[in-house]
Amino acid sequence: MRVEGSYSVYPVRAIIVMGVGGCGKTTIGTRLAHLLGDAPFIDADALHSAECVEKMSKGYPLTDSDRWPWLGRVREEIEKEANKLVKNQDIPAAETRKIVEEHSHQPSLRYLYVVCACSSLKRSYRELLSRSDPDTLADAQTTHDTVFLHINVNKQELARRLAVRPDHFFGLPMLDLQLETLEPPDATREAAIIVQGNNSVDDVVKDAYYKVTHYITKNSL
Repeated sequence: MRVEGSYSVYPVRAIIVMGVGGCGKTTIGTRLAHLLGDAPFIDADALHSAECVEKMSKGYPLTDSDRWPWLGRVREEIEKEANKLVKNQDIPAAETRKIVEEHSHQPSLRYLYVVCACSSLKRSYRELLSRSDPDTLADAQTTHDTVFLHINVNKQELARRLAVRPDHFFGLPMLDLQLETLEPPDATREAAIIVQGNNSVDDVVKDAYYKVTHYITKNSL
């Protein structure tokens, strides 16, 4: 299904900063969250089980059976943060379209935001992250849509960054595996934004902020 050209009906937009290890998801995500009104930031790496962290630290790749429970926890955290924002703003569901229409001329004010750094390597993973889970919602009502922000960095630069990041459980041996697994998002089929991550952090953040706040197509996943 192609992405429809319209504003979202939801008051909250989840921005999932995605890409392989070393692309700058956490760095870009935290700074972007600050620019988006100090939006809640979720680091999906913190939601891995201890067993999965140990597995990756030894250079063993995660399997889908490892990833599905983790992705479920990430989705649940996004939903919790989105619901908190709506509750704190006291926004009735019936008013969501009005909010979008009133602020349609001010791109940065169209939504409240939740920002999450998560690799989201496969389309199937992104589909799961984009779907709401009624079991985690108090009123079984979706409050947000999802847009993926892919930080695209070439392999040489990724390897350079990982070489100077020895304290992280993701090391150089995992890079090739993630690059092989990566299914880059297709912006004609998914709600996705692509930014080039080889530039300076300031430039990448500036580009990401502009594209996120001017993104007007809703999620089709």
